[in-house]
Amino acid sequence: MGLTSREPLVPGGVLAIDAGNSKTDVALVAADGRVLGAARGGGFQPPVVGVEAAVSALAQIVRRAVADAGLPADAGLPAGAGPAGGGALLVAHTSACLANADLPVEEAQLEAAVHAQGWARGTKVANDTFAILRAGVDEPRGVAVVCGAGINCVGMLPDGRTARFPAIGRISGDWGGGSGLAEEALWHAARAEDGRGEATALAATLPAHFGLTSMYALIEALHLERIPAERKYELTPVLFATSDAGDPVARSILDRQADEIVALATVALGRLGLLDEEADVVLGGGVMAARNPYLMDTLADRLTARAPKARTHVVTAPPVLGAGLLGLDQVAAPPTAHAALRAHYA
Repeated sequence: MGLTSREPLVPGGVLAIDAGNSKTDVALVAADGRVLGAARGGGFQPPVVGVEAAVSALAQIVRRAVADAGLPADAGLPAGAGPAGGGALLVAHTSACLANADLPVEEAQLEAAVHAQGWARGTKVANDTFAILRAGVDEPRGVAVVCGAGINCVGMLPDGRTARFPAIGRISGDWGGGSGLAEEALWHAARAEDGRGEATALAATLPAHFGLTSMYALIEALHLERIPAERKYELTPVLFATSDAGDPVARSILDRQADEIVALATVALGRLGLLDEEADVVLGGGVMAARNPYLMDTLADRLTARAPKARTHVVTAPPVLGAGLLGLDQVAAPPTAHAALRAHYA
């Protein structure tokens, strides 16, 4: 996004933002990779509150990071704002990795709104999955599959090329993540209990999680909202445990999840010309962090068959690290700065 001639208070610095649906992390990073200030706030949901209100809430978190860094209270405010008139740039570059920036048109809209805050000379907004990818690789090269509540995949190369998917649900061909796994488990369990489907221990383990004795009782409780719909996510660990006990239906669901992750990863690797090269496939999100043995082993075997040189690992570093590293990439910071930032979050 366009540049301004004003000098930043933190020359060569980066404002790193990782804004997810449930929480937002902001870090003010010096040119040498030191974290000068940081703050955490609530989720970033422009589809719910609108872009202006979402970015306004984001600005409040940025101001707390500014205060944590000991910088002037009006630093980073638009020109003419604040007790001293504002207008002082914070940093050279804002790197904002945002939830709900699923399409390039949404990224462009959010990038314009974030840049208008006057925090930096340059601004780059990307989907928050890019933060997870960058946090998990030593250079901006590789693919990430994030399997949390939903599922998404992105890839990138040092020359700026990327691979991505719309990742907005079934209308964009998505399946899986905690929500998809829970719903699939419920589907199979319901059909097993009433005789339409194959027998599975899920028909007992899923309702038992809520202290119920039948799938009918669980269906009724969910339908009448005696059990809130969001509690369905609690069923993913139950699915894992049922698979660990050897249940064939539970394992078939995890087989499908492994296939979906492999499909996303190999398509992204292929688009970037990395399918036959050594490349990292970073796995993120709560489903991956659980490291279920059956899912991880199945995934590794099937990915190796499609991309023999791919290296998979689960990322554990916070995504705000990835946002910061992407920002340091943009300002051509030296490797020592990248190393310092990684060390802060180690």
